[in-house]
Amino acid sequence: MAYIALLGILGSFLVSASPTQDTFSLNSNKKFYDVQAHRGGRGNTVENTLPSFAWGLVDGSTTLELDNGITLDGEVIVWHDVGIMAEKCRDTDPVVPHDPMFPYVGKLVANLTLAQIRTLDCGSQRQANYPQQLLYPGARIPTLKEVFDFVSCADPSHRILWNIESKIDARFRNRTAGVQDFVQKQYSVFRDSPYYRSITYQSFDWRTLIAMKASGLLINDIQELDPTITTSALIDEKTLFASDWLAGLQLDNFPGPSLGEQMAQAAHAIKANILSPIATVLIPSEDPSESVKFTTQSLIDEAHRLGMQVKPWTASRIFCFQLLLVRWGADGIITDYPNVVRRWVKQQGLSVAPKYPKQRVFSCLEKHMQRI
Repeated sequence: MAYIALLGILGSFLVSASPTQDTFSLNSNKKFYDVQAHRGGRGNTVENTLPSFAWGLVDGSTTLELDNGITLDGEVIVWHDVGIMAEKCRDTDPVVPHDPMFPYVGKLVANLTLAQIRTLDCGSQRQANYPQQLLYPGARIPTLKEVFDFVSCADPSHRILWNIESKIDARFRNRTAGVQDFVQKQYSVFRDSPYYRSITYQSFDWRTLIAMKASGLLINDIQELDPTITTSALIDEKTLFASDWLAGLQLDNFPGPSLGEQMAQAAHAIKANILSPIATVLIPSEDPSESVKFTTQSLIDEAHRLGMQVKPWTASRIFCFQLLLVRWGADGIITDYPNVVRRWVKQQGLSVAPKYPKQRVFSCLEKHMQRI
């Protein structure tokens, strides 16, 4: 009954006109199989930096995938973690002498200003799990607007697609900005970008997905913003049974019958356009022989039946691509190695996005790296 009632509430959303927006060739990459460069392609380049997105373009990604945090002074930055991780960034100098917050490494993004974060060198350390990462010493954490500006230079026809995540903590809510801060500030940057209609908005915290689909209605005190924006419901083994992450939903309230089908039904209930499950994890069971894959054929089939796409993350091995795409029909793959996945997808006879010209991309990169 809870499932039916929720569908009734969500089905009453009003669809309003989208904001006036200049359009370029915004749909051009949508005809290609969706190879998404996870954090720009962190297997190849230090993540979520202008250089990582440059290589994502050069490698022929369909979509650039990235994360957003909100700083103490309300700036939307491109960064995955709720804090500044020592394995990814180094301190240089305090933004002002005797800054009591210095050193900044180890601090929460929500407790640091953009000026403080700007001092960090996040391009000099190669992560242990990604030994092939290219380093770009001195690379700074960019704002979302700066990423859009750089990519617009390298992609003047505005062909690339985007998958942008809100890095909000649904359980420990004092560690990040809140739902309204995230969606309002992200939406403002989205709306002012030439890429507005090329953006998918994704989150593990499904409250933000509801909040971004604006209709002027309030649901659980959440004001919505744009009902036409494409949203993607992220889910993994940590959030699967945690209703805090799923906007209060309990998977047991959905008919299933399988767990994968329940996940698809829950994502459909919040009007998500895409379900994005973790690709490689097994769901544990008391009997190890009964452990099942998180992403399954039944999950993908049910999502498709409900009119959603499925784009698992983070797939980086060919046997995983074969299972997800060839056997099960996943609509896209989020990967740390977009160059490898693109090559394999092309070998399967599917259409892939063109690569961007290196000379133009790296000319734009040099210019925009000097600005931040």
